[in-house]
Formats: sequence, C-alpha cells, structure tokens
Amino acid sequence: MSSFLKVIKVSIIVTLVIVIIRLLFSNWETLSFANELRYAGVSYIYAFVLTAVNAYYNEYISTIFSWEKQTQKRLWFGAIGSILLTVIAFALVRWFTEVILFGMDFNKFLASESPIYYILVVGVTLIVSLFLHAFYFYKALQDTKVKEQKIIAGSASAKFDALKNQLDPHFLFNSLNVLTSLIEEDPSQAQKFTTSLSKVYRYVLEQKSKNLISVDEELQFARTYVRLLKMRFEDSIVFEIPDKALNPEAKIVPLSLQLLLENAVKHNVVTTSKPLHINIYEEDGFLYVTNNLQEKQVVKKSSGVGLQNIRQRYAILTKKEMQIFKTNTEFKVRLPILTNTIAFRETQESFIGSKRYEKAKERVEAIKGFYVNLAAYCLVIPFLAFINYRTTSFIWVIFPALGWGFGLLGHGLKAYGYNPLFGKNWEEKKIKKYMEDENF
Repeated sequence: MSSFLKVIKVSIIVTLVIVIIRLLFSNWETLSFANELRYAGVSYIYAFVLTAVNAYYNEYISTIFSWEKQTQKRLWFGAIGSILLTVIAFALVRWFTEVILFGMDFNKFLASESPIYYILVVGVTLIVSLFLHAFYFYKALQDTKVKEQKIIAGSASAKFDALKNQLDPHFLFNSLNVLTSLIEEDPSQAQKFTTSLSKVYRYVLEQKSKNLISVDEELQFARTYVRLLKMRFEDSIVFEIPDKALNPEAKIVPLSLQLLLENAVKHNVVTTSKPLHINIYEEDGFLYVTNNLQEKQVVKKSSGVGLQNIRQRYAILTKKEMQIFKTNTEFKVRLPILTNTIAFRETQESFIGSKRYEKAKERVEAIKGFYVNLAAYCLVIPFLAFINYRTTSFIWVIFPALGWGFGLLGHGLKAYGYNPLFGKNWEEKKIKKYMEDENF
C-alpha cells in the first residue's frame, strides 16, 4: 500500500509540473478549460502508468539482485528493463488514450505513430532512471557502511568480552594446580592458600570487566598474588616491585601482571637452589616484567593463553603493542602504559584524521563529478534543442532540460555541501541514528 501511495503522489507531482510548463509556454488567449482539463487527465494517466511500471519493476529487480552484492547486475538489469518496460507501457497508454478514450481508428493510430515519441520517452526515462539508480545505489551504500560499522563495533566488543572471560578459567585452573601441589606438600599452607585465594579471586572477578586499571592497583594486586605464591615456594621467589607508578593516571589492562607472574612460575624451575627472580619496573612509558630464564625440562606444552590474551586486549584498545624479549638467561615482557585521556586522544585523532581525509576525497570526487555532469549538460541539451528545432514545432526539449537541470542543481548543492531541505549535517545525524538503533 505504501508503494501505491508513493506512485500516486509522484504521478500527481509530475502531472502538475507538465501542466505548469504547458501553461507557461502556451498562448493564454487560445486556452480553454475543457482542453486543459483533458490534457491534465491524459498527462496523469501517462505519469501514473509509467511511474507505477518503473517503481514496481525496481522493487522486483531489487529482490533478485542486491545493490550491496550484485551492483553491476542490479544496475544493468534495472536500467535496461526499465527502458524496455517504459517503451511498452508508453505504447499501451498511447493506444488506450487515442483509440479507447478518444475513438481514433486503430489503423489511423498506427499510421500517426512517430519514432520521435518513443525516442523522447526513452531519453526522459534514461535521465530519470539514471538519477533514481544513483539515489538507490547511494542509499544502499550508506546502509552498507552503517551495517559494517555496527558489525565491526559489535565484533570488537564481543571479542574483547571473550578475552576478558578467558581470565576466569585460566586463573582458576592454574591456582587449583598450585593448591593441589600444596595439599600434598603442606596441608596447613594449603588451608591458608585457600583463604587467600578467595580474596585474590574476588579481585579477579571485580577487575576483569574493566578495560583499563591503574598501574598502582595492579602493582598492589601483584604484591598480594606473590604473597600467595610464596605460601608454596617461600624464599624460592625473589620479587622486586616499585611502590607506586611514576604517573598516578597510568593504566594497563587488568590482570596483566598476574598472568605474567603466573607464567613465570609455571614455566620455570622454582627451588631454593635455583630461586626465580622477578623484577617489575617502569621505564620510558612502559612497564617491564622480567625474570631469569630457567625453563623446566619436562613441561606440558604451553597453550599461550596468558600472553596471547594480554596482546589481543592491548591490540583492541591501542596501537601500542605488548612486546616480548627472550634471551638465554632472561625473559622480558614490555607492557604499554596508557591513560584514558591518551588512549582516547590517540583513537580520536586517528579516527578524525582518517575521516577528514575520506570526506575531503569524497568532496573532491563529488565536485569533479559535478563539473563532468555540467559539461555533459552544456553539450547534450543544445544538441537536443537542435534536434527539436529540426524535427517538430513542439518544444519537447524543455522536459530533459528541466529534469536534468534540477538534477544538476541537486548535484551541485550536494557537491558543495549545501542541503536546503535537510540541513548540512543530515547525513551524519541519520547515520548516528541508525548506528544507535538496535533493530536496524
């Protein structure tokens, strides 16, 4: 029903335009109300049929060929089919109006038919079809961009949540392994370990949902976690850590230190004769975690969950990378120190810079396209006017001149960023609206 109402509205508008143009270029002394009413009625029949044929054909072809995935097929089948159907519909309407409505003899009707009528209607159809296809292609392109951005944003969010959720089973699994060892070696320490583990695990649950956490909080938790490890390894772990970060606003991804400490203990020999030295320090905007390398000879192949988790979470939040340095004697991990302000500014500057470049490039392309369109208009319309002058006294060239002219005006307004109907930021507002619409 909505499509039918649109066809009626468009048909009325087209009819009004045709009637107004006829009145402007007619001799008012020879006009009669009956003739003009008849002309308006016939014009409406043409406008309604041709509009309906093209509107429903475009809806049908869009269900077969998608603008997003089959752009070329949608364009060619849409344009060629529209022209063929328009010619057929135009011929049928002429037969209906001339033969059925006005009683002209069919043979006389065929004899009076001129190719110029069909050339004219094909020319107008080509121009209208060009603008309609350009509009629908642009609309489909914008819809695709919005959907892509929503998919990217949703995928990043889902991926980040999945990475954070890895921390629960990873931490608990490794802590239970330590507890199992303690139960065999020292049941009393195992009991204390269980009590401390509950406090530590509460911190894990509270902090894992955050994107960033202050370095000070993470350092404090690292000290608590090392005390937990010392219940099992006692003096076999030598731990050096600063009291506070140099910058109170410094932040890192949550539980990164815990994962690195856990890995160090898991993959290295930790005994009284071979103590594990772990050192945490800050330098040049990075937090370093180092340990002497004394790898276990028989160890289950590492899944790499811990280091990979930290690396991927940093990759989502910032362009700064976590780096790993390994020598024969030392294993070192460098964590980027971030702040909410710095991270936001870097993301914002990168985003704004890329968007400015894209918009500037689009604007240049639009202006270039407008000049090409203007040049074509200046060449084609005079040529059509010449054909009109040489073939008939009816001034049909006014239709493509006005139709193309209005399109050219709209093209120029868009190319230079003016939109008298919707305002300058209409497109951005609509994109934002669809981005925030969960049902889109």
